[in-house]
Amino acid sequence: MATAEKVIAKSVGQLDHAAVEEISAELRHLLADLFALYLKTKNFHWHMTGKHFRDYHLLLDEQADQIFAMTDPVAERARKLGGTTLHSISEVTSHQRLKDENGHHLAPKTMLSELYADNRQLTASLRSNHELCDRHNDVATASLIEVWIDETERRAWFLGEVIEGLD
Repeated sequence: MATAEKVIAKSVGQLDHAAVEEISAELRHLLADLFALYLKTKNFHWHMTGKHFRDYHLLLDEQADQIFAMTDPVAERARKLGGTTLHSISEVTSHQRLKDENGHHLAPKTMLSELYADNRQLTASLRSNHELCDRHNDVATASLIEVWIDETERRAWFLGEVIEGLD
């Protein structure tokens, strides 16, 4: 974008092209991580066993719903900025940073510990995204991210408390 265009964009409150590209790219990674975490959470929800099955099954179902609820606002924010978002499962796999879990017969503590670690990693990514938005003065995206950080920290807190109570 030429210098004059940058000045005009800033004067009407728009982000410049570089900011849109950079923020949108990070939102694609975030969206891919959310889909990966959603599917892992549902996987563990479906395959939970043990004496606390019902409690863990319900907790993970609730958390999966929260994660999935974040996906549309993330994708729509990228589009509102003028960027692109994910188009397919193959794009999810190429952009995700969280690791998949394909193991069979995992113990409940292993499942919950993985989800705890993933939510902590997601929180760190969200904080990094917030810093990027701050650098580009994208207050709208930063504001959304603040809510997502709170939701993600809450999920990690619940998982951490449950894990701490396991023997």
